[in-house]
Amino acid sequence: MTTPAPSLTRQLARRLRNGLITADDVHTATYYTLDVLGSYIAGGVTPQGRKLIDYHRINGLQGVESEVFLAAALSHITETDDLHRSSVTHPACVVIPAALEMARHLELTGKMALEAIVVGYEAMIRVGDALGDAHYRIFHNTATAGVFGSAAAAAYLLELSEDQWVWALGNAGTQAAGLWQFNVDATMSKHLHAGHAAQAGVRAALLAIRGFTGPEQILEGEKGFFKALCPDARPDAVTADATGWRIGETSVKPYPSCRHTHPAIDVTLKLREELLAQGRTTDEVEHIRIRTYDTSQRVTDNPSPDTTFAAKFSIQYCVVTALRHGFPVLPDFEGDRLAATARDPRVQRAEAISDAAFTGRYPVAWGSAVELTLRSGEVLTGETFAASGDPEKPLDRDELKAKIRGEFAYAGLDETAAGAQISAIEALPGAEVIPGFYWNGPAAVHPNF
Repeated sequence: MTTPAPSLTRQLARRLRNGLITADDVHTATYYTLDVLGSYIAGGVTPQGRKLIDYHRINGLQGVESEVFLAAALSHITETDDLHRSSVTHPACVVIPAALEMARHLELTGKMALEAIVVGYEAMIRVGDALGDAHYRIFHNTATAGVFGSAAAAAYLLELSEDQWVWALGNAGTQAAGLWQFNVDATMSKHLHAGHAAQAGVRAALLAIRGFTGPEQILEGEKGFFKALCPDARPDAVTADATGWRIGETSVKPYPSCRHTHPAIDVTLKLREELLAQGRTTDEVEHIRIRTYDTSQRVTDNPSPDTTFAAKFSIQYCVVTALRHGFPVLPDFEGDRLAATARDPRVQRAEAISDAAFTGRYPVAWGSAVELTLRSGEVLTGETFAASGDPEKPLDRDELKAKIRGEFAYAGLDETAAGAQISAIEALPGAEVIPGFYWNGPAAVHPNF
């Protein structure tokens, strides 16, 4: 009799439980933890963040699941959290709150929390890679793959048995949810997705350690995740060979907008610099043409954004913002700046076109070309197949810290507060306990919380 192959989640659990995590991997996890710190702090002072915090307070929510939900949701609001390209997921906002809050709850070391982050990223990326393009057209991968990432991080910290790992991943998968309709309606559901994914995975792991069983074949089963939600699933991606952990493949976002807009922003900034170096002004630009990959065009082609959220998902708005103001920052998408840029006729006139040259290399490479037509008829052009913050063009630690300080300033916090929080995270590899920084007691770091 032939012994059936282990399920995908069992194979994944074996890899995650037994993989060697090096000091370099822990250092890498610290980098991404630093990055999401700023996203969390900035998210807490947005209108959406205040609603989430009010909900948390008014209902007297306590305990690890509630804290994980709030931290994850806040970390996904400002569009500054990281992005993994091939899986099209935002791992940090889901995995890092789950790992740090669980480690604090269990009174574990900072090193263990960072190891759990490495493991959680791996699970989320591998499942995300398996989902297929058709899934992403309807479902938000951060939400649907995210439950597996948070479950894996929590399972690692709880030191679950192999069977318990399988149950945790199974019950995480059965809770997977998150639809792209929020982008059509420009609503706040995207932030809920991150919160739910983080909370659901933690819940699944906490139940598993108590013997609460979950489906063995949640991914490949006849009534499982792939069958229900992924018409062109790539199951082999879940168990594909790899020489190391994949967390380092993740891109950091320098600009507070949808990552699909970033290659075009990069090119625009370069063309702007060339124009200004010639003693000319950006007012000379009459028309803008953006060529990009199909998914970027489908998600971000919006020449008439009228809200902060819509502007962050409008490639036209983002390019014109970069042209007008230079390096985009959070206030560029709010208030008077939002109104002024949205009225710029070049936003409405700008074309966003799907180009096979870029589509053919997506999702491994996210690229765009920008053509600026001047009043004189001259055309300035540029293109890129890697955006700033990608592993090919990484932000160094100083650039990352500058980004974080900008997010702290946006939230009304000074250099001293930013420095203290940055130092606390940098010290995590040697910390005996998880310190009481940002999401482990938000009232201590911002008066508005």
